[in-house]
Amino acid sequence: MDTDIITVENLTARFGTNIVFEEVSFNVRKGEILVIVGESGCGKSTLLKMMIGLNRPVAGQIRFQGADIFSSGEQILGAYRKSIGVLFQSSALLGSMTLRENIELPLGEYTDLSPEEIDRIIKMKLGMVNLAGYDHHYPSELSGGMKKRAGIARAMALDPQVLFFDELSAGLDPVTAVELDDLILKTNSALGTSMVIVTHELESIYKIAHRVLMLDKQARGIIAEGHPRELKERSTDPRVTNFFRRQKPEASF
Repeated sequence: MDTDIITVENLTARFGTNIVFEEVSFNVRKGEILVIVGESGCGKSTLLKMMIGLNRPVAGQIRFQGADIFSSGEQILGAYRKSIGVLFQSSALLGSMTLRENIELPLGEYTDLSPEEIDRIIKMKLGMVNLAGYDHHYPSELSGGMKKRAGIARAMALDPQVLFFDELSAGLDPVTAVELDDLILKTNSALGTSMVIVTHELESIYKIAHRVLMLDKQARGIIAEGHPRELKERSTDPRVTNFFRRQKPEASF
């Protein structure tokens, strides 16, 4: 996992006069699970939206396999979007469409595959997330965890090189959250897909993260990077240890 697939360099986000973060730099390594954490308002979701090409930074670059996704032309940005998969907190499935139709959307838009090939891929992706046989179900007929798994299946439709998840376990019961963590690990291990995950769930972070980046609102940037257990035990920054030990700022230890 020592090959960088995405390089973020000197990235700055600002809304009006409010600087969310500035000169943020880091890499996403091929095949790793990178988790982004931090308090509310520190810019986690803003950073994620920039990394998937939705929002442009005020300054800085996001390079995918060497090319800046924003300044290299619409063709590069379009190619990048085909190379990634995204699952937002709401799962973002279209309620008026069956799971088959939801997964078929990106395949129909971005490929020239035959109906038979598309059918095979849909069944394969649903099988990967333990939803075989649910092709013709609508999102309203699924539990929260099943919707998340269906969203993952759609995000994986085009065999992306990088998957982005925003608060994957939000609103789920503990058992379902653990099942999703297991699915993430299985997918990463089987396919070698790089993953960037925004979450605040500590149990999930300890279980799935190869590496963690911690953003801080006051610092307007990254204050820690490393394996979560190392950050918990070895960091000398109370903001970091408070987070990973789930302690209030005023706690003494």
